[in-house]
Amino acid sequence: MTYTHLTPEQRELRDHTEKVAATLPPIAERGTPGAINRPLLSALAEHGLLGRLFPETSAMDLCLVREALARHCTEAETAFALQGLGTYPILMAGRKSTVDEWLPRITAGKAAVGFALTEPSAGSDAASLALSATRDGDGFRLNGEKVFISNAPNADVYSVFARTSDNGVRGITAFVVPGRATGLSGTPQRLVSPHPIGTLTFDDVLVPAEAVLGEVDGGWRVAMRTLDMFRPSVGAFALGMGQAALDAAVAHTSNRLAFGRPLSKFQAVSHQLADVATRLQAARLLIHDAAAAYDSGAERTGHLSAMAKLFATEAAQQAVDVAVQVHGARALEQGHLLEHLYREVRAPRIYEGASEIQREIIARYLYR
Repeated sequence: MTYTHLTPEQRELRDHTEKVAATLPPIAERGTPGAINRPLLSALAEHGLLGRLFPETSAMDLCLVREALARHCTEAETAFALQGLGTYPILMAGRKSTVDEWLPRITAGKAAVGFALTEPSAGSDAASLALSATRDGDGFRLNGEKVFISNAPNADVYSVFARTSDNGVRGITAFVVPGRATGLSGTPQRLVSPHPIGTLTFDDVLVPAEAVLGEVDGGWRVAMRTLDMFRPSVGAFALGMGQAALDAAVAHTSNRLAFGRPLSKFQAVSHQLADVATRLQAARLLIHDAAAAYDSGAERTGHLSAMAKLFATEAAQQAVDVAVQVHGARALEQGHLLEHLYREVRAPRIYEGASEIQREIIARYLYR
């Protein structure tokens, strides 16, 4: 695959990540499904991938790393992505003392981070979240629940979004909350693909004023700016899985014989893969365009991020489905690469804004 639009430094990062990613599956396999794989975090740190992104965070670098990791080791990609998602609000809006406390541990792979936005009654409609943050002296008391939270319940620190007033999106504040805070508990959630995801319960959790990320009642901007940054890279994650599926399908159909000739000689097969390759390359360019726009400091990039995430996640889902189809029943066996990818590729069409929400963002931009 050509990447002529990338700088030499960006191509070097992509190539380096590809080489690193190929060494990570054994570490991933030794982990416990659904739990934080701390040796994997350490490996990502040792190879410089966590340090590359922080503190100089680049949306394009994030996309290149996530695609390359996903193509070879989805567990490593997920570990990397969850670190980034939870860290970015701290890096973007935290006080210097907060950044100094957590960033070195995060980039060294010694602290796992969570991004705590979703609630039982606030998924796609994130602005309706109800976790309360009430004043207590100079600090705040947090009460309520979060669900589908990255690295919960065992993260070392969380970026938490709570309601400080009844003023809609202007009444949300972001906080940094240590995982060992008194009154904070949670449970793991078992998903189709076993990632470290869980619930959090805040029972009178006291946080100091210094824990506020950004301004009081300014947390919505922190959340949305984070999601604008990460949505193209969700597409990149899906793209990496789609590319892995296409690679597997091309290899299989080149060697698998049916009716005396390779499957690749049947246009019903080869033309499907040609369509998949075209959609994946189109997704790649949408992703890179959205990332470049974000990195340029453009004021409005939400619609570009939405387009990239929408198209890439849908294209990757189709790529995996086609690859399963041309492989036949063997792709359905537990432990097969495509069985794994089939489970993994479904979630990105939902989290960080479902496909329907991305279409709404795009439509609002058109009619703004």
